[in-house]
Amino acid sequence: MSQPGLTAAQLAALAKYDSPTICNAVELWNLRPRNQGYMNKSIQACFPQMPPMVGYALTSTFRSMCPPRSGDVYSSIGAQLELFGSLPGPPVIVFQDLDEPSASATFGEVMCSTYKRFGATGLITSGTGRDLAQVEALGFPVFTNGACAAHGYCHFVSINGPVTVGGLTIFPGDLLHGDLNGVTTIPHEIATEVPGVCEEVAKAEAIVLDYLKRPNVDVKGFNDARKACGDAINQLGKRLRGE
Repeated sequence: MSQPGLTAAQLAALAKYDSPTICNAVELWNLRPRNQGYMNKSIQACFPQMPPMVGYALTSTFRSMCPPRSGDVYSSIGAQLELFGSLPGPPVIVFQDLDEPSASATFGEVMCSTYKRFGATGLITSGTGRDLAQVEALGFPVFTNGACAAHGYCHFVSINGPVTVGGLTIFPGDLLHGDLNGVTTIPHEIATEVPGVCEEVAKAEAIVLDYLKRPNVDVKGFNDARKACGDAINQLGKRLRGE
């Protein structure tokens, strides 16, 4: 978490793009296999109409099947809030629900209102959520594996360690981007360059999309446009990789 954070303008630049475009841009550096770095389909946006969420992971593990040995969920929230300032930028709250299957909701209106008031940009849980109408009214993006009406014996088991959510291991301070398409991480070392690369990827894809908008199209023209798009993206990738 010692990695310097992005400025508000740089975070806003990332939020201009959807998660698929972010993924398309990141993979051009070949920093990780193309089937890694993003959450699987078990994690879904509760409010798909909301704009992209960008922030730094504040991680916790969660249980609700049995009562905690000591303490309560609200004292744990206080412990989380005290860690907000240690992150490189605005937090995204990330929970791994250790109950399998999930026993009850990880969050509700009070928790999300608290997180948002203290500067968090969203929440992700491998478990479930509740009070979804109220949370939506807050304008607070949440990503879950479903919904559940009750909170059970909700408590946090650990805070600020690695967690696994949607098949992806998340470390404290990881840079996250999420929208209706899913959630992905953005490597810190390229984060400032990603928005510009997203723009270049979009321009390359526009070669095909613009061709398809023409009144008359044929297979040869489509193949030519597709090749021009592919060539532009390949050249972009080589430049980014220093080849």
